[in-house]
Parts: sequence; structure tokens; C-alpha cells
Amino acid sequence: MTALRVGTYNLRGLRDDVRALVRVLTAMRADLICLQEAPRMVGWRARCGRLAARCGLRLVAGQGMTGVAVLAGPRVRLLRAESGLLRVFLGLEPRGLAAAVVEVGGAALAVGSVHLDLDGRARLHHAAEAMARVRRLAAPYGAPVVLGGDLNENPHQPTWRYLAGQLTDCYAAAPRGDGLTFTARRPGHRIDGLFAAPGIRVVSCGGVDATGDDLVAATDHLPVVAELRLGG
Repeated sequence: MTALRVGTYNLRGLRDDVRALVRVLTAMRADLICLQEAPRMVGWRARCGRLAARCGLRLVAGQGMTGVAVLAGPRVRLLRAESGLLRVFLGLEPRGLAAAVVEVGGAALAVGSVHLDLDGRARLHHAAEAMARVRRLAAPYGAPVVLGGDLNENPHQPTWRYLAGQLTDCYAAAPRGDGLTFTARRPGHRIDGLFAAPGIRVVSCGGVDATGDDLVAATDHLPVVAELRLGG
């Protein structure tokens, strides 16, 4: 059985205290981190790469127009990466998917990062589209799926319920702490989540052991980390 840690974190475009952000990312002690509002547009890959390197990680997948990315730790081997835009809705911000199939400790895993829209119709469509794409990417490797992201809605709402019906809501399965992720200064909502295929054992899911000052200074979201077990 392979043990690993997977996280998700909205970085707010590195508009806050980057040194605090690096400390929080490092404190996550994650093998894989799904990022939202990572650096984008011109130079996004180099900027993401530099941020990752400061945390002992590397960029393995990214979508430069929409700011979604996946970082990986040193024991993770990349098998395949695939990123791209999701369906464009007229008048709404473009949304994307960053996804990778990796191998950790002899076990394959497909991980995808999404940042869903404020519009409910687009959220639900993009969630289903992202699920289908990650599953297609995973299929040749027989890899179970983990999807992480900023859903921009709470667990009782349709898109969250859809994802929790397809995969396991990691926090609901093995909660650690109160689970609230937004805002970092005054947490009142759980809008960031991790979802894992039913065959993956969720040991725990919740916040990160970082200082309150760093969590507030780094960005306006709180990170989520799940401890997972793959294989028999």
C-alpha cells in the first residue's frame, strides 16, 4: 500500500506575501498539490517553476491562460500530463484543467486541478467535463482519480454534490479540523475540496500545520491536504 499526501490551494495570483506562501506550501508536506490562481499568461511556466523549486517541488502540469497547475514532490514520477481549456461560456472567464498521471511508490494516480466559475451552470458543466477528461487520461494506466480545486460553492450545492456522487469527498470521509477554507482571515465556507476515487483510502483530510499569520498573509484561501492510501 502506498501512502501519499495530496493538497489543493488557491494562490490568488501571488498578490500577497510570497514568502509566507512558500512557508505554507512547504508545510503542506504534499507529494502533489493542485493549484488555482497560479501564475498565468506570459512567463507563467517559469514563474510556477520558480515557486515550486522554492518549496522543493516541480511543475508537472499547467494551463497558462487559466492559472491551474499541478506540482509534484521528488518521489513522484510523471507518466503523462494533459492540460487545456474547458468549454468557453460567453461572457464568463475562461476555465481550464491541469491534469497528470503519476507514479508514486509503484502505484499510479491521475490528479486534476480545477477552478470552477461563479456561475452555477458553468460550474456544473465544467465539473462533469473535467471528470470525463481526467478519467480518459487515467484509463490507459488503470489509475484511480483525484480531483482538487476551488469549487466556488459549498458542499450542499449542485456541483459539489455531483462530484461527491462521482468520487469521495475526502474531508467528509475523514475530517480533520473544521474544514473551512474561505476566507483565510475569517473562514466561513468550505469551497475548496479534494475528491478521490472510491478505491482510494482517505486517512484524513483538513488544514495545514502552519502559523495563523502565514495562512492569512499567503492568500485569501486556506489549503486542504488529504492523507491517502493507494493499492491493497
